[in-house]
Amino acid sequence: MRILSGIQPSGSLHLGNFFGMMQKMINYQEQEDLFCFIANYHAMTSLSDGKALATGTLEAAANFLALGLDPEKSTFWVQSDIPEVQELTWILSNFTPMGLLERCHSYKDKVAQGIKPNHGLFAYPVLMAADILLFQSDSVPVGKDQKQHLEVARDIAIKYNNEHGDVFTIPEPDIDDDVATVPGLDGRKMSKSYGNTIDLFLEEKALRKQIMRIVTDPTPIEEAKNPDTCNIFQIYRLFLNKQEVEDLRQRYLTPGLRYGDVKQELFETARDFFAPYTEKRKDILADTENLRKILAAGADKARYIANKTLRKVRKKGGLIY
Repeated sequence: MRILSGIQPSGSLHLGNFFGMMQKMINYQEQEDLFCFIANYHAMTSLSDGKALATGTLEAAANFLALGLDPEKSTFWVQSDIPEVQELTWILSNFTPMGLLERCHSYKDKVAQGIKPNHGLFAYPVLMAADILLFQSDSVPVGKDQKQHLEVARDIAIKYNNEHGDVFTIPEPDIDDDVATVPGLDGRKMSKSYGNTIDLFLEEKALRKQIMRIVTDPTPIEEAKNPDTCNIFQIYRLFLNKQEVEDLRQRYLTPGLRYGDVKQELFETARDFFAPYTEKRKDILADTENLRKILAAGADKARYIANKTLRKVRKKGGLIY
């Protein structure tokens, strides 16, 4: 099964990125045909600083490699190294009803947050569809907030196939309900736009400072706590196995638990968990020439698949004459 997903290089990685998508993607490389890319075209909807985008792209690639992505077991590339995706985006735009895009809640949410509306932001789902369909993806791991965009990709593919035959694989969403939405410091979805993240690869002092900011309720120490409504518990459980989660739950249900103690435990757990990855990341970024070679090799692999799909699309659409 071909699994595809990407991540934007528009800022520091956080626990939501890791547990919501990256860990799952890295695990897939052992058994599935994994396609993974750095979505730098997508990042342009929120990042206009070219230097920052270039730096962020290399850092995002280093992050994936440090966390365990193996370019020998997967296809790993930077989105802008595959120009075919932009050609397919334009072609798919002509099969995308305006009403389909107008219903996308992500666009409305971002505009409501104060992001200036533009065509790139509005047409984002078409580019995402091109990313998915170009590589004939069977399954796409997505968070709940991106599920609608995958449905748009499916609708576009079905509309195209109805007119031109079975050109595109119809992708299926892969949503893990346990980590589909990782809560942030304030209980909302962990997101850079909300400023509520716990970032990866931080120095100890900065990491502890972020974790200590997790919002808790005013339940007195002498009373039992509700783990299901506690932001600390919902984040901490991501690091634990089933028995450890149950043990922590029982501590919450027993009077006397101090939120500050659990925050300290979470800090130590997160610090120790990511320590070896942090060192590996430093080594990768110390040799950017080799990093670029890895990405170029991945782009060559990806373009081979992309061109097979695009040749079909060009022929069906009359672009080969």
